[in-house]
Amino acid sequence: MPLNRLLSALALICLPLAAAAETGPLGVELNKTEEIEGGGCRAFFLFRNQTGKSFEGFEMSLAILDGQGVIDRLLSIDAAPLPVQRTTLKLFEIPEIACSNISEILLHDITSCQPQNEEQTDCFPILELGSRAAAPLVK
Repeated sequence: MPLNRLLSALALICLPLAAAAETGPLGVELNKTEEIEGGGCRAFFLFRNQTGKSFEGFEMSLAILDGQGVIDRLLSIDAAPLPVQRTTLKLFEIPEIACSNISEILLHDITSCQPQNEEQTDCFPILELGSRAAAPLVK
């Protein structure tokens, strides 16, 4: 088989693998929480970007539910930038509520999801949420 045909065949085999890498999830994990001295809760989030794109804009609106399941507040967090094929750690403080009094964190909205050099997009379909903390992170 001539070299150019072999290279073409290899390209066809590798093309689906490259396309699959570009369609991976954007994982958002509430990894842990810890009490802040003087009151409040610090939340540690891991963002695992397996989408094939870097994000220059990524902001979330979170609803914090108290121990009775009642919405205590909305919290906006800016997690950008999110480099491609990287795991990024971001810390956010939730003032005036103990971690033990948070029953759930609801991803209320994504106010910005902008891949680098592209228009805003809807990130909800590519999100995978998880939590290792006592409070679940849900859509």
